Amino acid sequence: MAARQRGAMRPLDAALVRLQTMAARGVQPTRMAREVELIVGEWLGEAGADPDEVRTRLDELHEQLASGVVDAEEQVSYVDPDEAAAVKQAGVTLAALVATRDAVQRAREAL
Repeated sequence: MAARQRGAMRPLDAALVRLQTMAARGVQPTRMAREVELIVGEWLGEAGADPDEVRTRLDELHEQLASGVVDAEEQVSYVDPDEAAAVKQAGVTLAALVATRDAVQRAREAL
């Protein structure tokens, strides 16, 4: 069922869900950056892919991720420093989002 729902989503929304799910699981920043590369490759590999449309998707994705980074930075500031596990998880999530945002920026510049 989830695969059907993902297929019905706009490519941008599907990418956001995919990346947010990975970040929430604590995936390493380098893996997040590779996932962005895979997503961009999928978008460019679509039948009749228009580089301008891909660029627009990347612009929107970057905007969403930049907002997510700001939100994550704020959330990190609320974490009780005495709770080591929470501090670690918040830091890992923030690092993953920053790496993802930066990877999208590099992809935008490459197009």
